[in-house]
Amino acid sequence: MKHLTRLALLVAAATVLFPFLAILTAALQPQSNLSPGLEWPSDPQWGNFADAWTTAGFGALLRSSAVVAFGVVPISLVLATLAGYGLARSTSRLNGPLFALLMLGLALPYEAIVIPLYYDLRAVGLLDSHWSLILPLVGAFMPFGVFWMRAHFESLPKELVEAASIDGASHWRTLVSILLPTARPALTTLGLLYFMWAWNQFLLALILIQDPAKRTAPAGLGEFVQQFGRNVPLLSAGTIIVITPIVVVYLFFQRHFVKGILQGAVK
Repeated sequence: MKHLTRLALLVAAATVLFPFLAILTAALQPQSNLSPGLEWPSDPQWGNFADAWTTAGFGALLRSSAVVAFGVVPISLVLATLAGYGLARSTSRLNGPLFALLMLGLALPYEAIVIPLYYDLRAVGLLDSHWSLILPLVGAFMPFGVFWMRAHFESLPKELVEAASIDGASHWRTLVSILLPTARPALTTLGLLYFMWAWNQFLLALILIQDPAKRTAPAGLGEFVQQFGRNVPLLSAGTIIVITPIVVVYLFFQRHFVKGILQGAVK
């Protein structure tokens, strides 16, 4: 049984690592090679990364993606934490219907709101700005974030809140001083998910930001594909440039991410 488990883990790891290896080997092939295979090139063309960086202007695109991601994550975490705490501790009769209404947002596709969202943002003069992505993404991420934080706060023992109430602590003091220290794994996991979702956003960035200099890296990569659709090594190099920040952030926070996913009780 132990060997079967190890074999299953090796197969799962291979299915994840194989696409990255294929993209890397393709990115190091000569640009004249229109159909690169999976063989490691005898003369790796590391200059493809520099060519892709300068040709697509990934410096400005990555900077724009970072502004959007680091704008979305803290705002979303604060709002999701406050809403999750309120729904978890509220005894109002409207608690259930309000939560159910909020959860409907999980089933709302971007395609259904992008057109009215475009006209609304144009009316208030936010098109072609980073706020045209930050504000809609914060709203789009709220249903999942509230669901996540509500589940965390409901899993905590009620004795924690009752003891704080007996000691005279306010709701704000209870949240900040007692409950938030236990929520670090949950907040870290949610923040990583928010970062990945905001960084990978393509459709809204493509429609709401028309200025190529202000678009995010995935949207810029889409234009890069249109211009160099047959240059597979250059496209592969550009793809690696776009996904590298997400991989680095995940590797840095992977322990907290796994701990947040597996957290089921307070020790």
